[in-house]
Order: sequence, then C-alpha cells, then structure tokens
Amino acid sequence: MIEKSIPLRTRAQTVTGRIGVVDIGSNTVRLVVYDVPDRMPIPMFNEKAECRLVQGLAETGKLSEKGVAKAMASLGRFVLLAEAMRVDTLDLVATAAVREASDGNDFVRTVKETYGVSVTVLSGAEEAELSALGLLVGVPNATGLLGDLGGGSLDLVVLKEGEGLNYGTLPLGHVRLRELAEGKIRKANNIINDQLDKAEWLHDAHGQDLFLAGGIMRALSRVFIEQLEYPLHIVDQFSVNSDEAERLSTLLSGLSTNTLKKIPPISPSRVKSIPCAAATLAQLILRLKPKRVVFSGFGMREGQMLKRLPEDMRAQDPLIAGAMTFAERTGRFSLDGEEVAAWVSPLFPDMDEVDQRRILAACLLSDIGWNEHPDYRAEHAFYRCLRLPFAGLSHADRVFIATSVYVRYNGDFDAPLVNSIKSLLAEEELKKVDGIGRAIRLAHTLSGSAPGLLSRTRLDRKAKTLVLHLPGNTGVFQSETVERRFKGLTKTLGLRGSIDKKA
Repeated sequence: MIEKSIPLRTRAQTVTGRIGVVDIGSNTVRLVVYDVPDRMPIPMFNEKAECRLVQGLAETGKLSEKGVAKAMASLGRFVLLAEAMRVDTLDLVATAAVREASDGNDFVRTVKETYGVSVTVLSGAEEAELSALGLLVGVPNATGLLGDLGGGSLDLVVLKEGEGLNYGTLPLGHVRLRELAEGKIRKANNIINDQLDKAEWLHDAHGQDLFLAGGIMRALSRVFIEQLEYPLHIVDQFSVNSDEAERLSTLLSGLSTNTLKKIPPISPSRVKSIPCAAATLAQLILRLKPKRVVFSGFGMREGQMLKRLPEDMRAQDPLIAGAMTFAERTGRFSLDGEEVAAWVSPLFPDMDEVDQRRILAACLLSDIGWNEHPDYRAEHAFYRCLRLPFAGLSHADRVFIATSVYVRYNGDFDAPLVNSIKSLLAEEELKKVDGIGRAIRLAHTLSGSAPGLLSRTRLDRKAKTLVLHLPGNTGVFQSETVERRFKGLTKTLGLRGSIDKKA
C-alpha cells in the first residue's frame, strides 16, 4: 500500500469531439462514450461485460483465462462500436487485475497487436486520483473519505473541501476478498480489518462523510433504497445515515446466496459478491463513524473523461451546462432560459445560491415537454427532469426542478406522482416550487415561448403586492389566459396582484 498527498486538479490533455473510455476493470469491462459539445459532456452510450479478469489471481498470480477470452471479445466489439460512433478519442485504461497480474503486460500487448489500440495500466495512485475526480464533478467540495470498490482493489482517498490529502489502494476487491476468505464472512472481516489497520491516516476522515463509488457499491445502494422504501430510485447522491447503513450492510453480509437471490434489486451476477462488499462497507462505517454514507454514480471513468477536457469546461457546473445543452436540443423558438430565470427572480428576493441554481435549471428545462402528447406533457416533463443523466444534482435538487417544470406544464401539485417525492423537500421549498412553476408557465404564456417578447415585460414585488408590467401599445400581451395565470400565481404566493399596462 502507498500513501501520499495528491493534487486532484491535474492538467487536462484536451480533446474535442466524442470521447470514449474503456474501463478494463478487475470484474467488468465497460465502454462509455461521451458527447463533447461546447459544454460538460453527456454520456450517450454505456455498455459493460462481466469478464472477471481477477478471478483466481490471488492463487495463481495470473489473469483468468476465461476472463481474458471474454475481455478480448468485448474489446473487439467496443473498438468497432467506437469507430462506428465516430469517437474522436478512445482511452483504454486497466486497473488492479491487469496491474498486478504476472501476465498483465502480455494481455496489454495482445490487445495492441489484435486491435491496434493501446492500453494504459493505471497505478494505484492514478486510479484513486481518477475516482476522486469523478466524484468531485458532482460533489465539488467533498470532505471525508471516498471508497471506490472494484473487483480487485479498494481505492481510498481522504478529501478536504474538494482536495485530496491522502490515498491508499488495498487488495480488498469484492471478487478477490471472496476468494481469500473462501466465502466465510468472519474470515473476510479479519482480512478487511488487517488491511484497514495499515491505513492509519484514515482517521483524518473520522466523523465526516463516507462517499462510495464502484459498481458493487451501486448495487448495494439499490438494495438500501428498496429496503428503506426511499421514494427516489437514483443512486447518485443517495445518502443514508451511518447507523442505517451499518445495520443493512451487516445484515446483507450474513445472508446466504439463496436468500440474496430473492432480493429483487440484486442481479444474479452480483449475488456472490454482495456479502464481502457489504462486510467491507460495514467495517469502514464502524471504524470511521461517518456523519452519513453517500453513494456516487460517478467514478474512475468520469475522471478519465474529465482529464481530457479543457480547464474552462471542467470548471462548468455540470447541471447548468447539461440543462443548457438539453434546452438547445429540445426547445422550439429558443426562448432563453436565463432570460426566464431573470424574469421570475423578483418573486423571491431572499433566495440563496442554491435557489438561484435550481430556478435557473428549471427555467432552462422549461420547454422540455413541448413536443409530447398534451395529455401526458406534464408527466413526461416531470420524469425527464427527475431522472436527468447529469452530475451535480442532489436528490432535493432533482425534486425541486422536476416539480417546478411539472407545475409549469399545468401539472397538479397534489398529484400522487409528486406527493410520492415531496418528502425530500422542506415545506418552504415546496412553496417556492409551486410559485416558480406557475411563474414559468406565465412567462411562456406571455411570450408564446418565442424570443424577444418576455424582456418587454417584468414582474415587480413590493411587500405583499406583485405587479405585472406590460407595454400598453401592443396587443400581443392582451390575453384572458395571461390574466388568469397571473391571478393563480399571486394566489399561490399569498400576494395581492395587479397588471400595469403602461406604454
């Protein structure tokens, strides 16, 4: 195990066009392709293959023969797919299994000779750094410990306000640990604790957040979501208090294979690995006593992609950048979402940066459902916003944005699909959501969602009165619907309303 201080703001090797990353992991081989417009990339393809290169490594010191055959076949497909997708840059990176196997170099050479592509074998330091970069795109000021659990290793990074302090790579991958422990959880716990004892610097993260990445941890999070009857089935930034996480992890670590097969969120390929992964998580919690356990949907692959981006793009807010891209691709007449956000801002003069960011995202996405069937427009827009494939959204952010856009499309604020997730917002936030949604609807009604009109009007809030100012020399804003929706907005906000039609 190696320890050191690491810088996470590494210099980018910039590229343009589409970026493909092939992660040759110890358990799976995965291709992710990102679209790189002028903003933060959006994943456009994602496929994995279960290869288990690490199987038997602890005993033989070599990669699994069956795993190598599966990996070579998968890599052949992925290289051809990347070519068909016109990927401009394709990065193949290998992790613990290839790094540690005595025949790892032979595997890398065979890939190069067969498919004409090079494989970069990451060191433990590089793997940990990339995992941290992937987390930080969604949680830029993370403080605590990141644990990225793969099939061959557990990568650990201590973070303080988004900067890496120390890292370690431990041979505790869920496939490797299962083999070393011969499937016995008591033995697995002993191995885990022996390894964690070597990382004395982990105490630097005591009592702080524990962030978790890796496919097996995402599988665990889905079980947690199901068992806790959590209302939003999205892994990224799902958090749970440490007591609940430790209880569920300990429980899962002791279940038999037959019992685990009966738990719906667990895929058959994960059944054998769940107990050791759960045991690792339980021991981390017992040792660190974290404030909360937070699961990340982003990790090493996203870190590799980020290293390819120019600095100005890496500095973008992934939520706002993604919403802008969506707006450009799905909008009708290019009504500027930033213009809408500025127009509705007088409604809440006391809003903080979190409110401003959420409102801007909702305004950018406010025309997302225009081409859906009218009877389902609100519902489709709600689910599309709730399930945005971007980093940088807490679950509360998702609910705020989705519900605002739902109300914008005249969705019933008390409908069952909204009630099911309202618990993720505070009461004051819910009041803002209803008001913002109605204000955005009014903005689109006033302008017809066309550019150049909304800026000729404005809202003005003074104490308990809201005034809608309209130019008096044009009939384009004269509408019974405008008056009705303005009245509905003022009623929702508990304000008196008036329409000023001066020239």
